[in-house]
Amino acid sequence: MTAQIPQWLKDIVGQNKAALRKQAALSAQDSLDKGALHTVCVEAKCPNRGECFNCGDATVMILGDICTRRCRFCAVHKGRPLPPDAGEPARVAEMVKNWHLKYLVLTSPTRDDLADGGAAHFVAVMNAVYAQNPLALCEPLIPDFKGSVKDLQTVLNARPAVLAHNIETVESLSAHIRGGAEYRRSLTVLENAKKLAPDTLTKSGLMVGLGETDGQMKQTLQDLRNAGVDLLTIGQYLSPSKAHHLVERYPEPGEYKAWEEYALSIGFKGAACGPLVRSSYKAGALFRQATRPHAK
Repeated sequence: MTAQIPQWLKDIVGQNKAALRKQAALSAQDSLDKGALHTVCVEAKCPNRGECFNCGDATVMILGDICTRRCRFCAVHKGRPLPPDAGEPARVAEMVKNWHLKYLVLTSPTRDDLADGGAAHFVAVMNAVYAQNPLALCEPLIPDFKGSVKDLQTVLNARPAVLAHNIETVESLSAHIRGGAEYRRSLTVLENAKKLAPDTLTKSGLMVGLGETDGQMKQTLQDLRNAGVDLLTIGQYLSPSKAHHLVERYPEPGEYKAWEEYALSIGFKGAACGPLVRSSYKAGALFRQATRPHAK
């Protein structure tokens, strides 16, 4: 049986849904629609999109809205994707210009159908963004590229401010929750990114409420630090439908605070932990936190 969502969390989600009706959020959605762009905010049913759209933030999902894997936590459509859209980089760059964005998160569904997993398309989008917006920073939130070091290097060569890849959950739950992905392979992706580009910040994120224990959480954070990961996000898993993995529990706000404090105590340069935190939530602010002169 799935856990019952607490009232305090219902209230927060309700506030974000109401924010979607505000003019700034409607304008943001209209801009995305006109550019034929997808966002993980919409495709993954992110509960923060009302807040973020009203702040002018969005995480653009490139390479379509169909994933080749079948993770039990994700709302993104599954099936056979279309080929990469050659016009997408220019449209993303134009959106960044129109929104006056200084920090852009790019993600994609996993594209195991492509020889390079979509790495070259990530680069094409980043290069287009930089060409029109020289002061903009990009954070690619990449799939695992099946562990390919070559494809990872391709993305790193485009000079991202942060290279992000999500571990998603603790090791004991990973095989069940993440279809086609592997816990240790994800750690290796992050470790390789730090080896290939030591000055580039790396980032990973976890969901909670899937059945993990506090001890497993701390071990996962230590695993990520051992892989050289700099930035961390932790947020509540919210099941997209009854066909997905059920929510086992809803940690209280104090637990997120404890995880954040623990993460910083073992050497993370920045951590964002809270019920509605997602991997791209206020990503620019987390980057600035980690690069302040007094940051660890």
